[in-house]
Amino acid sequence: MEITRDTLFGGRLVVYQRRRGYRFSVDSVILAGLTRVKDGDVVLDLGCGCGVVGLILLYRHPGVKVIGVEIQESLYELADMNIRENGYHGRMILHRGDFRDIDKFLDPESVDLVVSNPPYRRVNTGRLNPDEEKAVARHELFATIDDVFSVAARVLKPKGRVSLIYPAFRLDDLIVSAWKRGFRPKRLTVIYSDSESPGMLVHAECVKGAGQEVRIAPPFCIYERDSKNYTPEMQKFYEP
Repeated sequence: MEITRDTLFGGRLVVYQRRRGYRFSVDSVILAGLTRVKDGDVVLDLGCGCGVVGLILLYRHPGVKVIGVEIQESLYELADMNIRENGYHGRMILHRGDFRDIDKFLDPESVDLVVSNPPYRRVNTGRLNPDEEKAVARHELFATIDDVFSVAARVLKPKGRVSLIYPAFRLDDLIVSAWKRGFRPKRLTVIYSDSESPGMLVHAECVKGAGQEVRIAPPFCIYERDSKNYTPEMQKFYEP
């Protein structure tokens, strides 16, 4: 397994990942950037991959702790390497396993915030990537959006939050699953490639046991119009 050593924030955060396997994308950086964190939060990252979302949250928010759960051994090992490389072994705990079996790892109502970048595509839709890491990350082979909310309902404290990114074309699935498990979307941010493109992703902040009131945040564009330069909002997420 060939590994690359990549960095964020001017070299302040190191991320090891496979050269040809699953590699984190801009989605992970946006998820971490849009997630609203409170000092002292215990954060659970479901399907943490190489750990990049949790690592960014630890870098940005010194007062939080992160628990990561990852089913794939290769990604679990990379996450463990990244935690140690960045000196976060005292602030981030890692479990290898299926997050649907969360009761093996955590007590009920022991977490303040759940973050997740779940698979975007249903099984039997689109092309299944021959690389196992990529296939599991992109298709619902092991977990669905409903599984994310089911687990969150068990481990979150009352009024605990879920922060996730999901495809805009599956927003209905997100909302139905949230309501089914006792959550209400409280803040939605539509993410666009640029100001002239249709919305491609949605960031959702959902609250356990909240009332029926949702705020639509200003649109978030990744790129400047007619260029591949990041917008100031996106650049901010990469600043040290």
